[in-house]
Amino acid sequence: MLLANRPIQTLFSEIRQYLFDDYLPFMDKHVVDHKYGGFLCNTDRRGRNLNTNKRTWYDGRGVWVYSYLYNHIENKSEYLEIAKKTLHLSLTVKDAASEFWPWEYDRSGNDLKSNEPDIYGNLFVAEGLTEYSRASNDESYWYLAKNILLQCAALYEQPNYQYQLQYSPDSAVSHASRVLGHSMIMLRLSTSLLRLKADPEIEKVSSTCITALCERHFNPEFNLMIELLNNDYSFMSSEMSQFVYIGHAMESLWMLMDEALRRKDKELFNKSVNRFKFHVEVAWDDVYGGVFHCLDNVNENKWLTDKVLWAQHEVLIGLLTIIENDPDDNWALDWFDKMYNYVVEVFPLSRYGFSLWNIGGDRKMTFVEEGTRIENYHHPRFLMSSMEKLERIQQKIKLNGK
Repeated sequence: MLLANRPIQTLFSEIRQYLFDDYLPFMDKHVVDHKYGGFLCNTDRRGRNLNTNKRTWYDGRGVWVYSYLYNHIENKSEYLEIAKKTLHLSLTVKDAASEFWPWEYDRSGNDLKSNEPDIYGNLFVAEGLTEYSRASNDESYWYLAKNILLQCAALYEQPNYQYQLQYSPDSAVSHASRVLGHSMIMLRLSTSLLRLKADPEIEKVSSTCITALCERHFNPEFNLMIELLNNDYSFMSSEMSQFVYIGHAMESLWMLMDEALRRKDKELFNKSVNRFKFHVEVAWDDVYGGVFHCLDNVNENKWLTDKVLWAQHEVLIGLLTIIENDPDDNWALDWFDKMYNYVVEVFPLSRYGFSLWNIGGDRKMTFVEEGTRIENYHHPRFLMSSMEKLERIQQKIKLNGK
């Protein structure tokens, strides 16, 4: 069996090389703060730290990445130490009187108060805690993650909850009560927690998120998932009713597939697969390749035409999830060939003499020499997830005698 016109073992080795020979060495040398913990993501392509500020989002995600690396890919103590030191920093920067982790802090953990904190920061800290609980064999971190999830879920249900959104149509700053991205991250966190320990309260959160994603945010008129809704989950009367943040939609759909697999819910899995396929076909750029991530207005067919790496990654993870469960799904096989070959042709920076992959650009992905941020979550998550899935696909094919 070939994937992206490569034997599976060749593809596995290629992706492994991107992780161990490209990503991790750069991070270790330039981005990981070995002294204080955390990640210096405001770093350019040459490894120069533009400043030493850190963000809750990136540190919480970083704890998850290095804990997951330790748990699933390579059991090296230095990965656990990076996660441990970052988690210690994360747990000390929060003001006990605040319901949110700070948006940004300096190298040693002083709140810079540069922006209003949000619910995502808390959820990413909880995601890191969940994976670290397994790495450290310490259940107390699991319970702390659970408490954060339940607090966020309760906050989200408050009638006056509002989220300030900065990726809405025409870059306008908008407010919304119901956000697809919130349900997506709470679902993912629920799945991760439940894979480690059964819990009825978390199961309830998971079910609420599934209903929100599958029924509330889905518009049957055009079969796409709307990003923003009113507090009662009704469609908004403004142009926001036409706003599909399709990168989030595709990401949430593979997460729904994964939760369906955990639950052994075939109906949910098939529904998520079918909707994922449609979203991918709609998002694909027939001219230059790759997927767009933001559809400002469905009926006007008005897109943001820039390309972001994370959206490509989410499609590839979804495709491998489908292939892992059905290696004969020709649609997924064909689309993986198209997506993967596009991505490795366009995004790796090695052709320009730099490490890592480009995190985004214009529609053609025109190369820009200077970069200002290192992405420390979606890229390593894709690489690690792909390695695991490819190994399982290969085992499944051997078992089936193909």
